Amino acid sequence: MESHPPPHSSRLIIDSDAIAANYQTLVRNVAPATCGAVIKADGYGLGAATIASALLRAGCRSFFVARLSEAERLRRTLGPDCDIMILNGLDPGSEAVCADAGFIPVLNSSAQLTAWRACARSAARPLPAALQVDTGMSRLGLSPEAALTAASDTELTEEIDLRLLMTHLACGDEPAREVNIDQLRRFEAVAAYYPGVAKSIANSAGAFLPPNFHCDLVRAGIALCGVAPVAGTKTLRPAVRLDARILQIRTIKPGTGVGYGLNHVASRPQRLATIATGYADGWPRSLGGKGAAWYRGVRLPIVGRISMDSLTVDIGGVAEADISEGDFVELLGPSQSIADVARDAGTIGYEILTGLGKRHARLVIENGQMRNEHNGEAA
Repeated sequence: MESHPPPHSSRLIIDSDAIAANYQTLVRNVAPATCGAVIKADGYGLGAATIASALLRAGCRSFFVARLSEAERLRRTLGPDCDIMILNGLDPGSEAVCADAGFIPVLNSSAQLTAWRACARSAARPLPAALQVDTGMSRLGLSPEAALTAASDTELTEEIDLRLLMTHLACGDEPAREVNIDQLRRFEAVAAYYPGVAKSIANSAGAFLPPNFHCDLVRAGIALCGVAPVAGTKTLRPAVRLDARILQIRTIKPGTGVGYGLNHVASRPQRLATIATGYADGWPRSLGGKGAAWYRGVRLPIVGRISMDSLTVDIGGVAEADISEGDFVELLGPSQSIADVARDAGTIGYEILTGLGKRHARLVIENGQMRNEHNGEAA
């Protein structure tokens, strides 16, 4: 019997063609630097395998994740010919597993550096690594002083095959901030002691800073998904759409409350639709009474609180004959971007994107064709 995906209450459409196009846009923007891809947190919530496959086809060969477990899963998609770097470094005791798999840890502390050197001595060969320097974000990385001490250690190159020296911008999404220049100068001062080692400071936002920030390698992340890392960026293609079905339509009388707490009370007759997406699906509870869905270009304001599995919108702006139970409304798409939702929710696009739940049916556009992510069938 032929297998088909069941009907779905919501659908997350991931445009891998747009992701590949965004990668090529960034490649052109940062040349002659190369462009790597950060696909941590399961590809910013969109599926690391899906994102990696699109980027591999587009020519990307350098990938970054946050954890060893992410690297192990990603290798199944990428195969042995791509570099996979682990941004958080390694948990104590996992060095041998990482070395055997051929991953490249980003060493962020003297303790991580010491443990990786010990692993190299046990393996009797230099092991590849990247070294991160903290130039002002106070999150991860060796202090500049510790990095200079490491550079002066004549045995370092016998144990570590240093592939990359990197740091991370705290305010790259605010191009006018003087701290960006301060971090670049601190990084360059340390980098002078690592001649011949590739350098990296720019994330997605840094890709849109002046060329002196691009160094040898740019680490693009959310920009690949079409989310502008710097306000006003117009060159990226949206890569995500989210639609959800109308479960029920009702008309309520004046004085009727809606949702948990009944904190929305109708002041007039209202036509409402209950939509099959809630905070368990990544739709922030903070959007209650502020956010919206869209239907054929008409904004449908959210009324009342958002529940775990549903939300309620006012559909009074749509003619009764034009909307029915079972229809899909747009939550992300041409009418409402990730940035729009983040603004209304009082958060950032990263949180919206990485929070999208696992219950949505996932459809992937590849070479202009749409398929179901889970079984490969045409949708």
